[in-house]
Amino acid sequence: MSSAKLPKTAPGIATPLLAWYDRHARALPWRISPDDRTQGVVADPYRVWLSEIMLQQTTVQAVKPYFAAFVDRWPSVEDLAAAETEDVMKAWAGLGYYSRARNLKRCADVVAADHNGRFPDTEEGLLALPGIGPYTAAAIAAIAFDRPAAVVDGNIERVFTRLFEIETPLPAAKTEIRAFVAEATPADRPGDFAQALMDLGATICTPKRPACALCTLSADCQARISGRQEQFPVKLAKKVKPVRLGAAFVAERGDGAVLLVKRPDKGLLGGMSGVPTTNWTVRADGETGARSAPFEAGWRSKGVVSHVFTHFELRLEVFHAVVTAIPDHEGWWSDSDSLPGEALPTVMKKALGAAYPALFRKGKK
Repeated sequence: MSSAKLPKTAPGIATPLLAWYDRHARALPWRISPDDRTQGVVADPYRVWLSEIMLQQTTVQAVKPYFAAFVDRWPSVEDLAAAETEDVMKAWAGLGYYSRARNLKRCADVVAADHNGRFPDTEEGLLALPGIGPYTAAAIAAIAFDRPAAVVDGNIERVFTRLFEIETPLPAAKTEIRAFVAEATPADRPGDFAQALMDLGATICTPKRPACALCTLSADCQARISGRQEQFPVKLAKKVKPVRLGAAFVAERGDGAVLLVKRPDKGLLGGMSGVPTTNWTVRADGETGARSAPFEAGWRSKGVVSHVFTHFELRLEVFHAVVTAIPDHEGWWSDSDSLPGEALPTVMKKALGAAYPALFRKGKK
């Protein structure tokens, strides 16, 4: 365990940090600004929840356009509950970690049906909803309902391990960090306190070359005092990710439409659309080569695309064929106008880009 002890200064962090936040808070589309709060504006739990789910394992810049599109199309949790699951998956396509989208729809259904469209205002109540874990429950409780919950994301982990030189490596240090955050969280404005820590980590206490001279907490930061800022948080050496192999088959009809299939609802990329592939999984390779194609055609290799998932790297050999006879195969044909709107995960976009760049150019949604 770390030799760090909970310092007497921990509860005193809030005052200077909130003063800094009032001056420098990031303007984010899901956030109530400090100025708005002074005017009596309150946070919308739906927008807070939606943003927190989207921000898991994803950057703020990547989330912004998706968030705007969601709230424009489904401005309330009841609207999202009334949506078709396939439409939600299509709107989520490209954001990754697709189990989040399935749980998003399930959670909206539960809130609309069982809670009259109102999110529970406690961590315990929020934890009972689909797709909401301890971090998300704490974040929603604090930011949307001003509950004094200990919110700990990656930015906050970095800030606190540096402030108190927590030597315990992550992820083992999470419990220790949470104790520090709980002690420091004020009863007044706990949501702003959590967002202030997030902003400090994102803009000042960055992973590399932190701007300590601009940090409102620098005088008490033990890592800064010892000159070891960039040594925290301590992390164990990363394991080398295994490589899985498979093949993807882009079948093009004479009019340019492409054959798509829906992946099984359970498992990686569950419920998403894509071209036919061999049966690769997190733990096993799929078949490779043109002989593993789902039906006979003039398959030609278009190279290999690579995509890194959380626990492994996938390398797909991509094949392309123009079919003259419509194969007896499940799925549907998507033309050039419809294809960008399909629920295609990034790895499938890569496969299409390798096989048919004129139809699905890199970066096109």
